[in-house]
Amino acid sequence: MTAPTIQWVDGSVHLIDQTLLPHTEEILEITSPAEMVNAIERLAIRGAPAIGVAGAYGVALAAVSVGIDTTEFEEAVDSLRNARPTAVNLARMVDRTAALRANGPERILEEAHAIREEELQASVAMGDLGADLILDLVGDRPIRAMTICNTGALATVERGTALSVIQTLHERDRLQEALPLETRPLLQGSRLTTWELQKMDAPFRLLVDSAGPFLLARGDVDVVLTGADRVAANGDTANKIGTFSIALGAAHAGVPFIVVAPESTVDANTATGSEIEIEDRGPSEVVGFGGTLTAPSGTPAINPAFDVTPVDLITALVTDGRVIRYDRGEGPQVPA
Repeated sequence: MTAPTIQWVDGSVHLIDQTLLPHTEEILEITSPAEMVNAIERLAIRGAPAIGVAGAYGVALAAVSVGIDTTEFEEAVDSLRNARPTAVNLARMVDRTAALRANGPERILEEAHAIREEELQASVAMGDLGADLILDLVGDRPIRAMTICNTGALATVERGTALSVIQTLHERDRLQEALPLETRPLLQGSRLTTWELQKMDAPFRLLVDSAGPFLLARGDVDVVLTGADRVAANGDTANKIGTFSIALGAAHAGVPFIVVAPESTVDANTATGSEIEIEDRGPSEVVGFGGTLTAPSGTPAINPAFDVTPVDLITALVTDGRVIRYDRGEGPQVPA
């Protein structure tokens, strides 16, 4: 990685503009909560842990720019926590930092720094726990790992969630190859995950989303690793659209399907996946790409950004502190 995904620098937040990758590596300098909301909404920064950190820093920016005892502060906090509804990390970290307003802007910034450090440490722990689990499940041998969307450093702070596991396998010389899905409609797998895999010099081959279930059925995959935007109390998991299809393919093929997410993504207040609000991002991302229409003008579209995988299709949940083996009857209740 040429620069950290997100960091605080002299009163502003610096983050990699992910909309320009892989061709241009540009650092955005965010100086206001409104700019942070815009960056989150247009996916300049994305990934549940990363937008949680971004939201926390957005609250710190609000405390400095408009003051902590103003209506503008409350409005900024509300805008930040609602910038994207599906990932629980954003609202949780915004609320966590805003709750410290009585202690002043410096204390809010201190908490935002702590959240960033927690996510960084979580990525390392998830990589180790996930790699250990996979080698236990499929044997101590080179692994062919399928993954969807982007779950690396760009989605967190460093290393990542599911991609941290792949990186750890690679570092242990136990990765035969990664198999990232392109991830329609915004191609986060094609644009971002392949960029990160190249950075870590890991072996990989890119595939279209619809090829995933077939490759699973053909026996070309040893494990599926995904991230999560929200894990409900019963274990149902919201993740990038297309994840459910891969889970069905993995179940058919008898391939372990593992969700990797920090504890901050587990939401004990959401009972089941049916309660998770699924963001629909409108037709523009479906009917065209890069400013070019690929469908007739005026074509309507359905564009859910996420889907929900039921817990009975998930082999295990790996967090930064534990492994929950759903396949062994652990759960399905997920503790807070």
